[in-house]
Amino acid sequence: MTVTGTVYDVLRQKGPELWSISAEASVYEALECMAEHDVGALLVEHRGRFVGVISERDYSRKVVLLGRASKTTPVKAILSPRLTSVSLGTELSECMRLMTDRHVRHLAVADGADVVGLISMGDVVKWIISAQEFTIERLEEYIMGVYPA
Repeated sequence: MTVTGTVYDVLRQKGPELWSISAEASVYEALECMAEHDVGALLVEHRGRFVGVISERDYSRKVVLLGRASKTTPVKAILSPRLTSVSLGTELSECMRLMTDRHVRHLAVADGADVVGLISMGDVVKWIISAQEFTIERLEEYIMGVYPA
C-alpha cells in the first residue's frame, strides 16, 4: 500500500495546537494537561527547549507499574528522551518508517528551528483512513457515473 500525504496534511486535519509541560512539573500535572486537552502525549520543555515527550504509556509503565506516586514524581524522571523530528513536508510513509524503526509513537514537527506540532501514529493512521475513504467515494461515483458538481 502506498501512503500519500505529508505531515502538513496531518497537522491541517488535526489542528495547530501544541501542548507542552515543564520537565520540573509533576507527572500528575502532565496527566491533568493531557486530560484537559484530550491528548495522549505532551512535549517536555526544559530551559526553553524541547527535551522529550511524556505519554500516557510512559505513565503506565514508569509510574503505575513501578509503584511511584504521580504527584511527587517529576516529568523529567519518566519522559522519553528520544525526540525524533520531521518537517512539514515529510511524507507520511517516511513518518511511519521512522516510528517503526525507532520504536516511537510520536514525532515532533519542525518548521526551520521552531517546533510547531506533535504527531502520533494514531494521527497518521487517521489521515490515511480519511484519504482512503475519500478515494473510495470518488471511485464509487466514477463507477456509478455520478460526478461531483
